[in-house]
Amino acid sequence: MRHLKAGRKLNRNSEHRRALMRNLSRSLIMHEQIVTTVAKAKALRPFVEKLITLAKKAAASTDKIQALHYRRLAIRILGPTHDAGMYTKENEPILDRAADTFIKKLFNDIGPRYVDRPGGYTRILKRSTRRLGDAGETALIALLGKGEQKPKKERAPAPRVEPTPAT
Repeated sequence: MRHLKAGRKLNRNSEHRRALMRNLSRSLIMHEQIVTTVAKAKALRPFVEKLITLAKKAAASTDKIQALHYRRLAIRILGPTHDAGMYTKENEPILDRAADTFIKKLFNDIGPRYVDRPGGYTRILKRSTRRLGDAGETALIALLGKGEQKPKKERAPAPRVEPTPAT
């Protein structure tokens, strides 16, 4: 039985899975949208949303020490970032301390963007194209914009049952 064993394993051991989530979340923070497999995108969503919640709390906090505490918690979750090998969208290396770059972006740009939002900072869109090699399903995971709302799924109204008249 799998009681109390939440999360996806993704056919990796715990260290590899943690490194994968850290790398995917760094890329998502830097580029604000990435293409990956559907399973990885679904596993990445709660990981990134917890980081964004820390950044949001730091942006809403008036206490500088509490904001620093949230920043340090995010750095702990993202792990050691020295020599992280971060690149811009034009595939140019970011040389000015990669850790500072995406931590600054998370806490200065992304966190304040979602101060009024109660949750649900990401969107997963399944793509029709399959991955080359193993034909895995791919998805685009992206951060929502400032005023963007997730589209709500519309459900068909339940059919009304007319009561039968008593004779």
